Amino acid sequence: MLSIISKLFYSFLTLFGVVTIIFFLFNVLPVDPAQMMVDQQEDSQQLEQIKKKYGFDLPILSQYLLYLNDLSPLSYHSVNNEDLSFFSKNKYFGFSLVKTSNFVVAIKFPHLRTSYQKRGKKVSKVISETLPNTIVLAISAISISVFFGLILGVISAVYFNTWIDRWLQLLSTLGMSVPSFFSAILFSWFFGFLYHQTTGLNMTGSLYQMDDYGEERLIMLKNLILPSIVLGIRPIAVIIQLFRSSLLDVLSQDYIKTAFSKGLSKVEVIYRHAIKNALNPVITAISGWFASMLAGSVFVEYIFGWKGMGKEIVNSINTLDIPVIIGIVLTVSTLFITINILLDLIYTLLDPNIKLTN
Repeated sequence: MLSIISKLFYSFLTLFGVVTIIFFLFNVLPVDPAQMMVDQQEDSQQLEQIKKKYGFDLPILSQYLLYLNDLSPLSYHSVNNEDLSFFSKNKYFGFSLVKTSNFVVAIKFPHLRTSYQKRGKKVSKVISETLPNTIVLAISAISISVFFGLILGVISAVYFNTWIDRWLQLLSTLGMSVPSFFSAILFSWFFGFLYHQTTGLNMTGSLYQMDDYGEERLIMLKNLILPSIVLGIRPIAVIIQLFRSSLLDVLSQDYIKTAFSKGLSKVEVIYRHAIKNALNPVITAISGWFASMLAGSVFVEYIFGWKGMGKEIVNSINTLDIPVIIGIVLTVSTLFITINILLDLIYTLLDPNIKLTN
């Protein structure tokens, strides 16, 4: 229990550090957010109103504290100030714990503010529209990686030091070396353009597509094939290498030799004894790659036109939509930390001898 609390505490510190760095990094840029929100129109009165409404006229430290207050589940809000009021325009989703004539202490969902470029659209809404697509892509890619990586890893270990093993090692090394954006361009051009008539695949496209009448969203699973394969190439290579090494190490253990001496075939020994005990490093790699895919799918999503968080953050950087950028970075960081904590908990459940570390 103490270890879990310690993990949560260090995770909180990590998120706090991410919030602080990303906030000051983007808010020291020579950009006027109010100017961006009025579409570069030179209306000084409107600019002043926006600056006052969103606190852009305050010192940077005050803006930072207000942002932390927006993010915090337990927050303080002035009732006298209409713009910062907890109840104004349904800005927050939560309920008050303490309410006086001057202030409200409330429990709420973190408020990621609104986009500069999307006509006041909430950042949480932007993320809720793009995160599911990124998760679908990441799950598809990691599923492909696990399926092919484990099979090829077993083949490489079984045929250790033969031409099959050497070819698989060469291919896995190549898979780890080639950048994802280069693979994305190559696959998109080759399968989506050059051989489009044969494959039926498109160079770009997302999970959903409107019909010809613009009335209904159609699920386009074929658009998932190329980006998930490209995103899964590097994890496949890593899983092959890890599983091969782990399996060879397990096969050299005494209990495996005992199993062989009892007359079990090589297939039976690998299936019944070796694979299960060789999976620990692979599980670690899979969980790490899944979390990394949520952040590392940026170029793949952008090249294939996949409407996920990766593509959204590239578009936001191009337009300097700072709230969306910060919101996506915080979301990915939170998911990454959560996955790592869950992984530690799963390890302790699978093997009581493993203790949570800080």
